[in-house]
Amino acid sequence: MSDRRQFLVHPWAWMVFLAAGGRGALAAAAQDVKGSADHPLFPRRMPGYTISNYQAQAFAAYKFRSRPPQEVEGRYTRIHYYLQDPKAHPGGLAIRRNYEEAVKAVGGKVVHSDANVSVMQVQRDGAEVWVEVQAATNNTSSRIYFLHIVECGAMAQVIQADAMAAAIDKDGFVALDVHFATGKADILPESQPLLAETAKMLRQRPTLRVGVEGHTDDTGTPAGNKQLSAARARAVADALVAAGIARERLEPVGHGQERPLADNRSEAGRAKNRRVEIVKR
Repeated sequence: MSDRRQFLVHPWAWMVFLAAGGRGALAAAAQDVKGSADHPLFPRRMPGYTISNYQAQAFAAYKFRSRPPQEVEGRYTRIHYYLQDPKAHPGGLAIRRNYEEAVKAVGGKVVHSDANVSVMQVQRDGAEVWVEVQAATNNTSSRIYFLHIVECGAMAQVIQADAMAAAIDKDGFVALDVHFATGKADILPESQPLLAETAKMLRQRPTLRVGVEGHTDDTGTPAGNKQLSAARARAVADALVAAGIARERLEPVGHGQERPLADNRSEAGRAKNRRVEIVKR
């Protein structure tokens, strides 16, 4: 059986792809539109595709093309994937089947599937997640497929400047849930309100000097995580400088996986460990 057929039918399709073509995915990711990222539920895209358009909203509604259509509210992500080499097009059916198998492999189900669209549902980190893949079966010349993902839940509450200041007064630091592109230091658009409140807090305390300290989970190597956390800390510091905060008030540093808050053996624990802390100096 060829590598491509294994990719189509194996229930752990993403792992097969990583072993057989992971380098190509990394090269494609380097050409992605700035600020974009694969969704954590699907860390391995179809081979040869780059992200040409990306949108992430902390809270929005999307009407999934199930039968009947289902409107779902929550954290919304839309990703457009573009194929660099049209000769490598796997076909819309292959694209949709791969995402269906990836969802079923983690306990999810296919809610609807037709010649153009697959709609799926899965529980992840205690939340209900809806996924739609748009990829036409008959139009093999098309070089784009689309992902729409909604993670159900209440609208995320952004910690306010006054609450940040109170936490720093009480504990000497405040942890920020800044979202980055997977494996990168690109800050996702959904974290801009949080950074705006951080800048507001620093403007209200003009004499406060802080460390901007990056932390990761233990996925990857210690050296790589140290480097990544330092890059993310610098990215947050740069965003605060762009918002009007003097650079000399900020000291970015990366601790990698050295200072976990929770158990890295669970996704919930790893999510807590991926953070940026604003620490009083």
